[in-house]
Amino acid sequence: MGSIKQVIVVRADLGMGKGKIAAQVGHACVIGAENVRKSHPAWFEKWWAGQEKVVLKVNSEKELNEIKLAAIDLNLPWAEVTDAGHTQIAPGTFTCISIGPAPENLIDKITSDLKLL
Repeated sequence: MGSIKQVIVVRADLGMGKGKIAAQVGHACVIGAENVRKSHPAWFEKWWAGQEKVVLKVNSEKELNEIKLAAIDLNLPWAEVTDAGHTQIAPGTFTCISIGPAPENLIDKITSDLKLL
């Protein structure tokens, strides 16, 4: 099976503060992990021991949508986070996506060119 990791891709163009980014990434981690716990329990179990996470960035909603579509094409589990709009950004803003936990070699096919947040 190889290494299992979770990648969160965040929009850097929104001007979110550090705390806001941390909250959005937290939402993505929890939602994504819970989805995988139900859909791919073997991946989840292997990931749970170390819970490897990587946070990357894109510069637009268009780029984030392209990553999401690539995950769908590879049949990778993903979770989309949209903001409630209570603080810094408008309600319904697509802020980040979680991919996995899933095999690292598959996730890297669509995220290896992205930069760390």
